[in-house]
Amino acid sequence: MATIPLTVRGAERLQAELQRLKHVDRPAVISAIAEARSHGDLSENAEYDAARERQGFIEGRIAELDGTLSNAQLIEPSTIEADGRVVFGATIEIEDLESGAKVTYQIVGDVEADIRANLISVSSPVARALIGKYEGDVVEVKAPAGSREYEIISIKYL
Repeated sequence: MATIPLTVRGAERLQAELQRLKHVDRPAVISAIAEARSHGDLSENAEYDAARERQGFIEGRIAELDGTLSNAQLIEPSTIEADGRVVFGATIEIEDLESGAKVTYQIVGDVEADIRANLISVSSPVARALIGKYEGDVVEVKAPAGSREYEIISIKYL
């Protein structure tokens, strides 16, 4: 299996989720299944069916996280020799040249991307356009909604 690039912070978040699933959620769903079984007939027991479905989700997510973390290539942005370029893990402030709106993103791996937290995937159109560029450069991003131009205001390696 191929390695999965992750920032150290992203790996810590996934590890915390894995620990919660194994030590809190899994025991809770096992208890819920036992409680539902004690109510008798399982063929018409909605609580039992819901608990089993939840258990399937939890076990699937545990397997997914185990696989991701075992194949992870951890990257610490502050230790990368980037020479002022945009690289994986960098935090970039960009300005939309049309609207003047500024936004800050960190470029992260696919599994840790979360647009609400301004974490964009390294394979997203914006990140692909930014990789390798320098502060002050203007980049054109071709996205499904159309083409946009952004100026790179700052690059940080946190």
